[in-house]
Amino acid sequence: MLNSSMNQSKIKPQTLKGFRDFLPETMLVRNYVKNILINVFENFGFLPLETPSLEYASTLMGKYGEEADKLVYAFEDNGDRKVGLRYDLTVPASKVLAIYQNEIQLPFKRYQIQPVYRAEKPQKGRYREVLQCDIDIFGPLSPINDAEIVAVIYNVLDRLNFKKYSIRINSRSVLYQILDQSGVQNNRNSVLQSLDKFQKIGEDGVRNELISKDLPAAQIDKIFECIKLAQPDDYLKSVFEKIKEFGVPENVYVFDPTMVRGLDYYTGTIFETYVEEPKIGSVTGGGRYDNLVSVLGGPDIPAVGTAFGFDRLVDVIQELNLLPDLAKTKTKVLVANFGTDTEAESLKLVTDLRNQNIPSVIYPTAEKLGKQIKYADNLGIPFIAIIGTDEAKANKIMLKNLATTEQNLIDFDTLVQTIKKI
Repeated sequence: MLNSSMNQSKIKPQTLKGFRDFLPETMLVRNYVKNILINVFENFGFLPLETPSLEYASTLMGKYGEEADKLVYAFEDNGDRKVGLRYDLTVPASKVLAIYQNEIQLPFKRYQIQPVYRAEKPQKGRYREVLQCDIDIFGPLSPINDAEIVAVIYNVLDRLNFKKYSIRINSRSVLYQILDQSGVQNNRNSVLQSLDKFQKIGEDGVRNELISKDLPAAQIDKIFECIKLAQPDDYLKSVFEKIKEFGVPENVYVFDPTMVRGLDYYTGTIFETYVEEPKIGSVTGGGRYDNLVSVLGGPDIPAVGTAFGFDRLVDVIQELNLLPDLAKTKTKVLVANFGTDTEAESLKLVTDLRNQNIPSVIYPTAEKLGKQIKYADNLGIPFIAIIGTDEAKANKIMLKNLATTEQNLIDFDTLVQTIKKI
C-alpha cells in the first residue's frame, strides 16, 4: 500500500536511458528468436546454465581489459561488499567451472541466456542492459570445439533467415606473430586495441590512431604489410578444415587477420560475425580463452565459445523483415461471459480446454458480446466460444471463427478437434 507521502505527489513514469520495456508484441518476436537459439544449442548438445546478476567485483574486474573494465557497473552493496553487475556471461561461467570443478563432467558444453549490464553510451544496437546468449565448450584443447562454435553460429543465422553476413575468424597467435614481425615489443595491447577498430574506422583511421600513440611510420607500414601477408597458423588451419567438415558453406566464413576482439582473456581462435546491412556492428563475438578458469582459482581447463548479441539479432531481423508471420497470441479461444446464468458452464469450459492443452481465456465480466468479440479480435484470438442459456440447456457450445465469421453449434469433443486442426 502506498504511504501518504507517495499519495501526495505523482512521479513521472520513465525508463532509465539504455534500458527498455518490451510490450507483448515485441516479446513475441524476442521469444521466437530465443526459441530458435535454444533449439539449435540443444541440438548441438549444449546444456543450460544460469549465474547471478551480481558478482564480487574481484571476479569481474581485470578480466576484460582497461577499456571494458570501465563499463562494469561496480559499487558497494549494503554490506559494504564491493560487487558488480555481470558484464558478460563468460567470466561467470568460468567461475562456475572453478567452484564446481568436481561436479561437472568434461567436456562441458553449456548455453546461457541472461541479461548483462554495461555502463556505456546508448546508441543504435547498443544498450546498457542486453540479453546475451552464450555457448561455450570447456574441456580438451581441440580444433573440433573451435569449429563447432562456428557451425552453431551458421545454423542459428540460417534458421533466422540471415543471408548476407560474414563469420570472421582469426587467432591471437597470428596477431602476436604480426606484432613480433613488426618489432612491436612495448604497449602490444594498445596496438591491438587500435587494430580492433579496423572494421569501424578502416586502415586510414587505424594508421592515424597508431601515429597518435607515437609508433614510427616505418613500423606502422610494417604492421599493415604483415597483415596483408598473414596466414592462419597450423592450429587455425585445422579449425578451418573442421568447419568445412561440419558442412558450413565456405562463402559464410573468412580468415581476417585484422580482427582482434578487444577482451584480454582471449588466447587463441577468435570469431566475430558481421551483417552487411544494417550497419550495426558484430552480431556474434567470441573465441578461445584457455586461462580464465585457472585465473579464477580453478584448474587449467581450455575453453572456447561465442556470444550472440540477442538485441542486435532482433534489431536486424525486424529491420530486414526476416520474420515469418507470428500470431499476436498463443491463445486460441476466448470463452464469452454472459453472467451468472451460465458463468459456471463457461468457467468449466475454459478449464476443460486448458486441460486439453488449448490456450484459452474467459472474459472476466458480462459485457455485450460485441465488446468481447472486439477484444478477442484485437488480441488475435481466432475463436470465441459462447454458452448462453440455450446452449447450456442443449449441452452445446456455439463456436465462432472470427476470421471467417462462420459459427457452429457443436459439442465439446468436436470443438477440441476443430481447434486442434488449426
